[in-house]
Amino acid sequence: MNPVATTGLSIEMNTNSRRITRGVLAQQSAVNSETIRYYEKIGLMPHPMRSQGGHRLYNDDHLKRLVFIRRCRELGFSLEEIKNLFGLVDTGEYSCDEVKLRTEAHLKDIQQKVCDLKKMEGLLKDLVAECRNGKHSSCPIVEALYH
Repeated sequence: MNPVATTGLSIEMNTNSRRITRGVLAQQSAVNSETIRYYEKIGLMPHPMRSQGGHRLYNDDHLKRLVFIRRCRELGFSLEEIKNLFGLVDTGEYSCDEVKLRTEAHLKDIQQKVCDLKKMEGLLKDLVAECRNGKHSSCPIVEALYH
């Protein structure tokens, strides 16, 4: 699975592809319509062309880019990390090594979070084990949370 280096996106959007509405784009990409609008607002998605009636019209390049963003988000990349990846990918002049370095940095962050979550899990298990399941108001879990 390599969602980053295989998109083939460029800064210029293809103007000869089909036109779809934001609702159709949302369905096909599995990304909420308001999220698409937000991505446009923060610059992750280019603004689409508009119809004569003012409706946004997206194309296949928008769909590819949105799927790229969704896959990155599924893998835990932050919006800033995705912007940085697009900084490489959009130029078309990037190496797999550059993408790999950024992905390795992200992997390290994920591994640290997993380690931190395992520590939290252990602490919570200890707290639960101290509970006497009584109906009285003194609870070791509540007491531990106050300290």
